[in-house]
Amino acid sequence: MSRLPALFLALALSGPLAAQTASLPAAEESVGINPRYLLQDPNGRSVTSEDFRGRFQLIAFGYTYCPDICPTTLVEMAAILKQLGDQAGRLQAIFITVDPERDSAQVLKTYTGFFDPRIIGLTGSPALIRRAADNFKIRYAKVREPGGDPAHYAVDHSAGMFLLGPDGSFIAKFAFATPVDELSARIGGYLGAR
Repeated sequence: MSRLPALFLALALSGPLAAQTASLPAAEESVGINPRYLLQDPNGRSVTSEDFRGRFQLIAFGYTYCPDICPTTLVEMAAILKQLGDQAGRLQAIFITVDPERDSAQVLKTYTGFFDPRIIGLTGSPALIRRAADNFKIRYAKVREPGGDPAHYAVDHSAGMFLLGPDGSFIAKFAFATPVDELSARIGGYLGAR
């Protein structure tokens, strides 16, 4: 099982990434981001952005059936945590599903655990997921093949990561495919400055 994240990264880097996933919105669109959410953790406990006061939060939205963008993002999150070393204790990595129908708390726990047990997967009702995504200006929608099985679908969604400060405020967003060394250096700089 420990080879799974490396396999995901190898697959993601060996071919073109799926065109179904859009990048994060342009910098000017980050104005008005409301970094708030009310969701459920892997144990079914309600979690809000306030529960991580005193720690930075690195947040990505996605889903466990995602063929390339999401596993790549989680491999990057795990690498950032590793590169930060002792500073990683001040950062909570979070993966919020945009597919709550298939991504139960247990499914998310197993999925994020493949990459790094420090990454928490959050889910919730479709309405709560939609509210959290809207707050972060994340776009997502189900995509089905015409005439296909309705249970088989992809989710077209925005990609990238968000960094929140220890007071819960929005600090930065990082576009998908930003090099991990750059992400680690920038996040480490924020951690060191506060």
